[in-house]
Amino acid sequence: MNTKIIQIRENEEYITLGVLLKIGGVIQTGGMAKFFLTENEVLINGEQDNRRGRKLYSGDVVEVLDYRFEITK
Repeated sequence: MNTKIIQIRENEEYITLGVLLKIGGVIQTGGMAKFFLTENEVLINGEQDNRRGRKLYSGDVVEVLDYRFEITK
């Protein structure tokens, strides 16, 4: 599993799941997020979630396909 560290911008408190999937290279456009999330299992801190607007904060861990994203501030 490939682990990537995703850093939240300094002036922001969180990042959404849809944006994470795009900047993490899992999907190509933000518009693909809704379809992708209906077809693939995503674990956030070990619990399944498919809401593209889910807010991710520093310390959260997202696992999808062969990726593991660790959110930092």
